[in-house]
Amino acid sequence: MLIMHKSPIVTGRNTADFLPVCKEDMERRGWDQLDIVFITGDAYVDHPSFGAALLGRLLEANGWKVGIIAQPRWDRTDDFLTMGCPKLCCMISAGNIDSMVAHYTAGGKPRGDDAYSPGGISGRRPDRAVITYTARARQAYGKGIPLIIGGLEASLRRTSHYDCWSDTVRRPVLLDAKADLLVYGMGELQTAEIVSRLAAGESVSDMTDIRGTVCNISAKRYEEFSKVSAWPIVELPSHEQVCERDVKSNTPTQEGKLAYAKLFQMKSTHENPMRPQCLAQACGDRMIIQNPPARPLTTKEFDDLSQFPYTRNWHPMYDEAGGVPGLAEVQFSITSNRGCYGACSFCAITSHQGRMIQVRSKQSLVREAQTLAAHPDFKGYIHDLGGPTANFQAPACDRQLEAGPCAGRQCLFPSPCPNLKDSHERYLDILDAVQAVRGVKKVFIRSGIRYDYLMRVADEKTRRRFLEHLVLHNVSGQLKIAPEHVAPEALDAMGKPSVELYDAFREAYSKANERLGMKQYTIPYFIAAHPGSTLDSAITLALHLKREGFIPDQAQEFYPTPGTVATCMYYTGLDPRPGRNFASVYVPKGREKRLQRALLQFHKPENRELVREALEQAGRRDLIPVLLGGHAPRPQNAGRQTQTRPNRERPRNKSRQDFRKR
Repeated sequence: MLIMHKSPIVTGRNTADFLPVCKEDMERRGWDQLDIVFITGDAYVDHPSFGAALLGRLLEANGWKVGIIAQPRWDRTDDFLTMGCPKLCCMISAGNIDSMVAHYTAGGKPRGDDAYSPGGISGRRPDRAVITYTARARQAYGKGIPLIIGGLEASLRRTSHYDCWSDTVRRPVLLDAKADLLVYGMGELQTAEIVSRLAAGESVSDMTDIRGTVCNISAKRYEEFSKVSAWPIVELPSHEQVCERDVKSNTPTQEGKLAYAKLFQMKSTHENPMRPQCLAQACGDRMIIQNPPARPLTTKEFDDLSQFPYTRNWHPMYDEAGGVPGLAEVQFSITSNRGCYGACSFCAITSHQGRMIQVRSKQSLVREAQTLAAHPDFKGYIHDLGGPTANFQAPACDRQLEAGPCAGRQCLFPSPCPNLKDSHERYLDILDAVQAVRGVKKVFIRSGIRYDYLMRVADEKTRRRFLEHLVLHNVSGQLKIAPEHVAPEALDAMGKPSVELYDAFREAYSKANERLGMKQYTIPYFIAAHPGSTLDSAITLALHLKREGFIPDQAQEFYPTPGTVATCMYYTGLDPRPGRNFASVYVPKGREKRLQRALLQFHKPENRELVREALEQAGRRDLIPVLLGGHAPRPQNAGRQTQTRPNRERPRNKSRQDFRKR
């Protein structure tokens, strides 16, 4: 059992309703010492979308004394010791978002805000927060307190990884952070087991067999470990192999890049919770042992996580700063599923949450909707009911339940697997049930619809019903969808369906609006400079936007963050996906990235010279008057347009939650 007991829901603003953050909170509870302290790079928001709050409430429900230290000063130990030294362990996370992504744009420019900090002010967490926090925690607590790192930042760096900010392949973060153990994935099962075993007196150095964790042992100890391991061991290319550089030019060798691509492919094909294997990587005289992924949560376990006494608000200590902006996107949203089998190359969800879908029961979702409806700030609108992909509401197929995801192919790309099951009817049933809760006026879907899943897997009757339900009940004027590109070579590298399928979905959506007398439109997202996208590909996209009379208000440039297929492509120039034989992939870099991004917004005066340069470089001077001459289409934020030019309507700002899911 994951949960020992459940507590009633509270929605107060009293500090006593939150987990302890200071000595006074501990004294109020009559505690002399914490069992576990969580250190997080986010402000403390007591909501299940924030990892420290969710895991803290989980351990609290199992009887442990837990406190949270949010965004401590990292230049000294004072904040780390604000509640004294914990009895069992310190758990450390950079927060909901990678600290480097939180600080820098894809172009390397510092960001001016941070949605997960009080008042949205940037600079409240350090670069490479996991490493920095762990070093300061070790100084504060000494060697006797186990330090456990986890969360997105640590999870995606569990083996050697390309780091775009330094343009190097860095060591596994467990070594750089000098932590005792790394938790990867969502972490509930691992966290509960680690704490229980520590409380029983077991040394953290002996915890080499916990699923969903990574440990670090000596090469000598590895010989013994390999003889007694409960699971088969797959040895990955060593760190020295994957970061091999030419001595004279100090540039990565092709052999090193190929080794890196092989490492990535081996990880992606062997990480299967239903067919468990250990992955081992040598790094100097140390061995990094990645145990098999944690098993998927049962529906009951997933349900239980939503029933802890979250206040669903930021801690009152942030009131004077105006609160924490990141809460607005999730405060009245409901997570119904985890995991994704969508195969988008640029997304890290698969590396973090896995390819197996985990779902909550309809009854649990209705109960959470009732809780939201009782909240004093609730206005009647559920902002989202979904997950990484909203319409993935069941395991991909029955086979996965016993064998796990297929190693050699994806469920949906390049074409749907014949065994892929349709879950749209289940989703519709859930949407209707939540919509029927007293006090709920409307349930929106903002976490993303895979239109290829709808168009290719659902039958015609279900597809029509789902689209009409979407139009009538789940969209507010505009539906955001993500074709990402239109050029075939770019879409193939992205793991996205053809533009023809995108056009078919738009047509079906438009006809559903006509049948129901509605005027709602689609707002597409596109990515510039993704691996596989040539300058010609970017020009094809620009011409498509010109024909459609739509130019995105915000251009998203590819960001090579750790853990994604596309980042492996970006660093190696090779395609690591199974069956691709490490084929070469074109990778735009340097100035060409600017040119491709400028083509995505060719209407902007500041982009004119870049667009001209791109067209001349591609030998397409004939297109200069097409894209730059005459009157360019008005940008999407130029105000409400007529029905004949619907796609120019301004969308809501893209949320940080959406950015993480993409």
